[in-house]
Amino acid sequence: MESKYSPLRYAGMALALLAVSSPLSANDWTNWRGPLQNGVSLEHYTGAGKIADAPAWTYNARSRGTPVIVDGKVVLWGYRGETTDLIEILTVLDAKTGKKLWEVEIADYLSDSIYNRYSIGAPTVDPETKRIYLVSNAGLFVCYELDGKKVFEIPLMEDFGRMTFPNSRVGSPIIEGNLVVIHFIFSNWGADGPAADRVYGFDKKTGELTWWSLPGVSPPVDSSFSTPVVETRDGKRVMYFTTGCGNLVCVNARNGKPFWRMPICKNGVNPSVILHKGKVIATHGDENIDTSEKGRMIAVKLPEKLVPPPPPGTEAAIMEPSAEAWRNPIGATSSSPVLVGDTIYQLTDGGELYAIDANTGADLWKKKLSNANLHSSPLFVDGLLYCPMMEGKLVVVKPGEKDGEIVQEIKLDGQCLGAPAVCDGVLYVTTTEKFYSFPIPNSGIKLDAAPVAEIPVAGKAVALQIVPAETVIMLGSKQAFRIRSVDANGFVVSEDVKGVKWESFIPPTAKVKAKMDAKFNDANELVVASDAKISAGAFKATAPDGTFGTIRGRGLKALPITEDFEGYTLTVEQPTEHIKFAYPPLPWIGARFKFDVRELNGNKVFAKSFDRLLFQRGTVFVAPSTLSNYTMQADLMTDGSARAKADIGLINQRYLICLRGNAGKLEISSNLERLRQEAPFKVSANTWYTLKTRVDVNADGSGVVRGKVWDKSQPEPEAWTIEAKVTRAHIQGSPGIFGFSPLNQKRTYLDNLSITANK
Repeated sequence: MESKYSPLRYAGMALALLAVSSPLSANDWTNWRGPLQNGVSLEHYTGAGKIADAPAWTYNARSRGTPVIVDGKVVLWGYRGETTDLIEILTVLDAKTGKKLWEVEIADYLSDSIYNRYSIGAPTVDPETKRIYLVSNAGLFVCYELDGKKVFEIPLMEDFGRMTFPNSRVGSPIIEGNLVVIHFIFSNWGADGPAADRVYGFDKKTGELTWWSLPGVSPPVDSSFSTPVVETRDGKRVMYFTTGCGNLVCVNARNGKPFWRMPICKNGVNPSVILHKGKVIATHGDENIDTSEKGRMIAVKLPEKLVPPPPPGTEAAIMEPSAEAWRNPIGATSSSPVLVGDTIYQLTDGGELYAIDANTGADLWKKKLSNANLHSSPLFVDGLLYCPMMEGKLVVVKPGEKDGEIVQEIKLDGQCLGAPAVCDGVLYVTTTEKFYSFPIPNSGIKLDAAPVAEIPVAGKAVALQIVPAETVIMLGSKQAFRIRSVDANGFVVSEDVKGVKWESFIPPTAKVKAKMDAKFNDANELVVASDAKISAGAFKATAPDGTFGTIRGRGLKALPITEDFEGYTLTVEQPTEHIKFAYPPLPWIGARFKFDVRELNGNKVFAKSFDRLLFQRGTVFVAPSTLSNYTMQADLMTDGSARAKADIGLINQRYLICLRGNAGKLEISSNLERLRQEAPFKVSANTWYTLKTRVDVNADGSGVVRGKVWDKSQPEPEAWTIEAKVTRAHIQGSPGIFGFSPLNQKRTYLDNLSITANK
């Protein structure tokens, strides 16, 4: 922390802050776009002046997101380092001085995120509990108390199949009632195995999954970090956001059921939407769904009545093109708009600031601020727009009816890729080099009334909501559930429903008609016997009044784990290859459509499929994320020729040990920018090799990742082919399988998988 100005210099401002510091949430900035969900502050200043060219303080953290401020504390998600030393950090600072109160490091793993691209999102603070929620690039979903105590941590990648992409698209969770809601591209198990932009609702206090849904279509074409915007409509709490499949969607925020979707783009859409007089307004910068032009801002008329959601397994209703109120050919890849009254302010990729009539979509004026602005979003405070530009400057604009006046430009170190936040008359700005605090000189602060959400009263119970909605139970263990009744709109009627009857349930859309090898006992606990089979399936609970709900679960075993695939029956027809195959093991995460079980030279093997080019890389997790200190071994092969082969490897405790066919090497990596070590090994196509891996963690937190590979027909060598020493080792992680078939041309195969405790 570098302090450049004494707090006494802002004594007048500090007195004003005391007047507005209670109630606590009056002007706190607790989420990505602030109290109005549109980048507008509720603060107004008396005698406001220009901010100083130099900040009051800076903090040594790099960020591409937005800070949040609550209870006199700044919560920042950022990172330090460049490549191998890069570590993500969640930091809480004193808002007045910039003094670090606490900080936690969050290691990246198995992601392909590149940190000099795109925005990495923002934390969210729940105004009720003051808890902090954040999803990291690798998909670690964490919750902390404001004092730094960890509440829960969920590895979304390993537990639910959350996928990563090179452009670090993460976004921000939202709080809705007792829920914390996120959306990403997920490739889970069973019917949810196919990758899609899904929305997940968790209990905000316990981290238990409450519901999930698919509001768009599968497969997606990209990812999205559009943060949902919530309102009450037609007696329901609904949220609007855009997806990785190019849709604008409307979803019930209390139960996840989709109401409608509108295809607007041929790629993923990133900016957050805004609401204006019965319209939802979205922006994108790619090719339109209905024209060859790139980019548009679209206003969609919202229906006064929302059609009941479709049955499970069917797609949401498609909004008709006639719902489009207006469109503007402006485009933006990631920058979210600001709405002030009837005027929209939007930064474009070309560094222009547009003022647009929200009623008609007509341009009012535009102002060139920079040569480029790919991602950052503006902030509106007390009549001024604060626009951080990618080149590393903060431009302050006073918007008028016919033009905007640039009143100040402040040079910043690094690039600006996020959005500013403001609280108690202090502006906070992130860059790729530093975090800045700029007091706005004033002699007093007044606040507009914060909006209060209208929450409808719950009606008649029509269904059961069972928490957790999805579970993993180890053999010999059991799981208890909380059973609520909810009305047609997802509002809780009763928190404790008694007397339910449980039965196995196979969804009518299930392609694998499987049941979980488990039973409910008299205490409503799902019990997996110690001698049960590895399995997955669903259960249905029916209350005495006939209402019902479902859960699903996986029964998994601890070490040792073996699989030779010989027990699978090949009955599914592959229409393009004219062979029969079996779907992957149902409890495995992320396997559906990316891999299958087929016959090869008289043996059944696990093979990389050619289903979709987007998923030419496939990652599968085969056991719980809590495992540690294990050795993996499997037989691997790539087809192809001397010049064209594929890659295949094993994931051990969040490290990938991969046989790179074309490169002729054995490679240890996690995120390729964080850790990549290699040893030469010539790979011949159509030859079976055996790969063995293990991870050892030392008492000081360091560790060694080891791998050895040899021709299957030869004895195991004594020496490891490669060893990588790491200073900060991952202490646990799900064992997994990785396959990469470049352009879906050469297939990979795996057989005789074993996972055993380290000896």
